[in-house]
Amino acid sequence: MSRVVGVDCFHTHLDDETYGWTIVAVDVIRASTTAITAVETGQRCFPVPSIEAAVPLAGRLVNPVLAGELGGLKPYGFDLQNSPTEVAQRDDISRPLILLATSGTRLMCEAAMRGTAHVACLRNARAAAEYLAEGHEAVMLLAAASRGEFREEDQLCCARIARVLLECGFEARDPETEEIVARWGEASDDAFVGGHSSEYLRRTGQEHDLEFVISHVDDLETGYELRDGEVVRVGA
Repeated sequence: MSRVVGVDCFHTHLDDETYGWTIVAVDVIRASTTAITAVETGQRCFPVPSIEAAVPLAGRLVNPVLAGELGGLKPYGFDLQNSPTEVAQRDDISRPLILLATSGTRLMCEAAMRGTAHVACLRNARAAAEYLAEGHEAVMLLAAASRGEFREEDQLCCARIARVLLECGFEARDPETEEIVARWGEASDDAFVGGHSSEYLRRTGQEHDLEFVISHVDDLETGYELRDGEVVRVGA
């Protein structure tokens, strides 16, 4: 039986056709980068799909840090933005991190409800691909949409992972996957900087996160899986 990889953009729900597949949630700017960065600092990270889910979880954890954004704005009562830079600079890593994003964390949580869910960003794109190539038969790389848009940085990340899987003998799920890999699979690390996400970060004074993403490409050697609501390392 052939192994299959697909690339798509998450809008409102996961495709029923991919039920049982390994889902990889990608939100380079910024949820997946923030979550993975938190874990790499030694902090526990718990993505949540909504504020309504964050509140009871905060009551169950000991002195958690609330990080996130909704529509780009930090929710009232939260400690910090959905920012990999801010997470990396904190020294209170013993406090668990509850992470909320407009679409990225919702994608992570919905994917986990359906089976095996991984988290990837440009920091671990190659490592994620190499891990997924071992023992996975059907992999769907899903980007978190922003206003229904499949953002450039997520296309780049998905294409890099898919390209490695294709080289390892996987077949493309559809022509759209082949097209994205052909366009973005060998693009430069900063090929996405003219996109809407990059412009938003510049416009809102958050360019430090754009610089963080560009300067941290394939610097990690592990995959990350969402288990029991927590992002954890796999395949070190």
